[in-house]
Amino acid sequence: MGREKAQSQPQSVWRRLHSILLPVALFSAFIIPCLVPYTPLLNNSETLHKHPDAASIVAQCQALNIKAGSSPDFHKRSRSDRFSSGTNPILIKRAKIWTGAKNGTEVLHGDILLDQGLIKSIGHLYSLVESYGKDLVVVDAKGAWVTPGIVDVHSHLGDASSPALDGAEDDNSYHGTIQPWLRSLDGLNTHDESYLLSIAGGVTTALVLPGSGNAIGGQAFAIKLRATKERTPASMLLEPPYNLNGSSPDPHLPFRWRYMKHACGENPKDSYKDTRMDVNWKFRQAYKKAFDLKKKQDDYCSLALAGKWKGLGDFPQDLQWEALVDVVRGRVKVNAHCYEAVDLDGLVRLSNEFKFPIAAFHHASEAYLVPDLLKKAYGGTPAVALFATNSRYKREAYRSSEFAPRILAKHGIRVLLKSDHPVSNSRYLLYEAQQAYYYGLPENLAIASVTSTAAEVMGIDHHLVIWDSHPLALGATPSQVFIDGIPQLESAHIVHKPKVFQDLPRVPNFDKEAADTIEYEGLPPLAPVKRKRMTDTIVFTNLTSIYMPTDDSVKTLFSASDVFERGAAVIRGGSLVCSGAHAECLATLDTSDAKFVDLEGGSIAPGLVSFGSPLGLHHIQEEDSTNDGDVYDPLAGKWVPKITGGDTAIVHAVDGLLFASRDAYLAFRVGVTSAITSPTHNNFYSGLGVAFSLGAAHGLEAGAVIQDVTGLHVSVRHFKKPSVSTQIATLRRLLLGSHDGASGHWFRKVVEGDIPLVVEAHSADIIATLIILKKEVEAQARRSIKLTITGAAEAHLLAKELGEAGVGVILNPPRPFPYVWEDRRILPGPPLTQDSAIVKLMTHGVIVGVGCEEIWSARNLPFDVAWAAIEAGGRISRSEALALGSVNLQKLLGVKADANKVDLVVTRGGGLLDVHSKVVAVVSPSRSTQFLD
Repeated sequence: MGREKAQSQPQSVWRRLHSILLPVALFSAFIIPCLVPYTPLLNNSETLHKHPDAASIVAQCQALNIKAGSSPDFHKRSRSDRFSSGTNPILIKRAKIWTGAKNGTEVLHGDILLDQGLIKSIGHLYSLVESYGKDLVVVDAKGAWVTPGIVDVHSHLGDASSPALDGAEDDNSYHGTIQPWLRSLDGLNTHDESYLLSIAGGVTTALVLPGSGNAIGGQAFAIKLRATKERTPASMLLEPPYNLNGSSPDPHLPFRWRYMKHACGENPKDSYKDTRMDVNWKFRQAYKKAFDLKKKQDDYCSLALAGKWKGLGDFPQDLQWEALVDVVRGRVKVNAHCYEAVDLDGLVRLSNEFKFPIAAFHHASEAYLVPDLLKKAYGGTPAVALFATNSRYKREAYRSSEFAPRILAKHGIRVLLKSDHPVSNSRYLLYEAQQAYYYGLPENLAIASVTSTAAEVMGIDHHLVIWDSHPLALGATPSQVFIDGIPQLESAHIVHKPKVFQDLPRVPNFDKEAADTIEYEGLPPLAPVKRKRMTDTIVFTNLTSIYMPTDDSVKTLFSASDVFERGAAVIRGGSLVCSGAHAECLATLDTSDAKFVDLEGGSIAPGLVSFGSPLGLHHIQEEDSTNDGDVYDPLAGKWVPKITGGDTAIVHAVDGLLFASRDAYLAFRVGVTSAITSPTHNNFYSGLGVAFSLGAAHGLEAGAVIQDVTGLHVSVRHFKKPSVSTQIATLRRLLLGSHDGASGHWFRKVVEGDIPLVVEAHSADIIATLIILKKEVEAQARRSIKLTITGAAEAHLLAKELGEAGVGVILNPPRPFPYVWEDRRILPGPPLTQDSAIVKLMTHGVIVGVGCEEIWSARNLPFDVAWAAIEAGGRISRSEALALGSVNLQKLLGVKADANKVDLVVTRGGGLLDVHSKVVAVVSPSRSTQFLD
């Protein structure tokens, strides 16, 4: 017993030691190594002072290093987070698919499956019809082009709403030039009438930027344009960067890209009466504050993540500056409104000083002159977002060039086209890409500039549009638009176009012009070159058509399709002396000393006429010293000096003409050879219009002034004051009363039917009142008066009444937009309505002209006229289309043109309204023949 007892005691001790040592050994072998990285937490007494919010602070610190962008499994999703329940799967079959892949060169022929808000498959997928059953909606594209949705990288949709109303103007804040804490989302108006209009142009996504009144205007947000069940701004967001109820990202979610607006140059400078030096210093101050705050955060987090909590305090943050700190962290796509080299240089230097990337320079009128500068920006070369031809409206845009996109692309810089909506209507953003292509941007890059490249620069995905023609064909219109897999156009009105519209359009060669633009730093010579002797004989051969004006129309003088032979035209002394079939025309004329010019299937047509902008009275719209100025208006309370004639004074536009502007010459070079303009005004009174040549260098040149007085111009609109009824009462008194002075003389001319009364009016209510006033005047005067309505956004509502009253209409713009309340009842045309306003008015016998809104847009009149004919679907002939931009305008505005003395435009490779043609000469009896290439 004793021995057994002696042996059992050590075993008991061992068991007790084993029970203690085994856990210690295990702890030493497995647990302690795992804790080595955290020894500061175990060995440091500071763990006793651990922050009460340590867990959230650690998460916040860890989130500082999260990179922005899509989650790794983004393209493996089975359902879009914006999927709307109840949306049927859709199979688009037999499509010609421009994918955007391979630098925009990949085109596939096949089908597309949309399901759960995503593009699920592309290929030959018709076998899926049976597997999906009756829920699958099949759309037969019939070989039509399908592209990604149009992405507008520069828009103020919702923040600068349409129609513009004071209560919904939320794009600029004037409480300081540095405001990175503002958010465009907070001003997004969900009732903007532009959403559906822009969708009708294929726009699916827009980056809504704050305005450019501030150096840092605030944060921008990308939205999808479709209506949502929630009817809220937040529900329109493409990808919220984080929880919008707070300012910190959720570390468990992918960190979405954020966006911010910067602006350089004239806009922020003028908003606060600063200089460029002031603005750039304020930029540096702001970034220094953000840079210092970032350093404080990084220093804080290095201690927090090391467990050194003692005396650490709270995480350093500032709600006002957190977004700019994220810019310095590289998690915000900065979009910078900067035009000139001086401003581009300043922001490039800023990016390098504070080490943040710039996603894109916007407007950037001189970027094409300094491509190497852009490549010096921190973090990579920014993209450049441009207008195609919108330019010279202010000094910093004066060197803008239509060749900028092609030049930048040649330097390997990504080119984007944008709208700046509502500055230009984003419904026609694709038109910007079409113009860039026309002037030489390669096809793949032109389409990509508003689709795949735009999406890439924004860091997003995009949607689908089915087009009625090739996307780069003028007038290309969606037949359907899909956003989140949901069709957006109900009962789309589709214009059936000739098969050739499915092909890539041919365009002229502008290599020489692009080279000259670089050589002359954006200001190449533009003045036309005259023939030395009026007696020179020129024979234009290889013509397909000749159109000639009559007193009230344009007639086809020759068509090769009628005689199955190309034609010729002989010009002598600036006049057309023979035209027709080649052999027939040349048989009876001595052409031994003639200059022969092969037009390669070209045409001759009457020169087009610009009206609606102050072309001829302005050089740079926003520089008063370059312009004629505004007239005094006694009805607006502006005192008219007695020496001028007091309240009876009438201003003649001819007295203020400014010749040889760049916009005039650019218009002349595309076949817009003359303009009619009235004195610049901001209220009721304008004055007497003038017709003049756009190719003249000064007013004393032969043919420079075509007609010194045309019509008498006024405006009746919803100005702040006086009231519309006051304006009508004034007009009635001027027409029916007896008055002395110049106003009495010229209003009697209207009543006597000698000159037209040209009234800018947009509202159908005002137009109706003007029709009634016309009848009242005619009843008292016992003769007809000539009344023309310009602007005329709502004129289509009174098409029948206008036709019966013999009132003409000049639509300006020709494709209407609800800029203000009195424009809101527009007729948008296909795909939203079957008829355009032009077609509806012409159907009721109204004489219609096409106007130009701004001086730079005169050069686009041939496109506008051609577009009107295209969307009419064959209801407007080539002759009628030419008349819209020429003889109709002259008749409506009081120009007594001699059909034998008008300018004729000679084009090579096609007609004046064909995008593949190029103007080579202008023939004028008073100004001889002027060659343009």
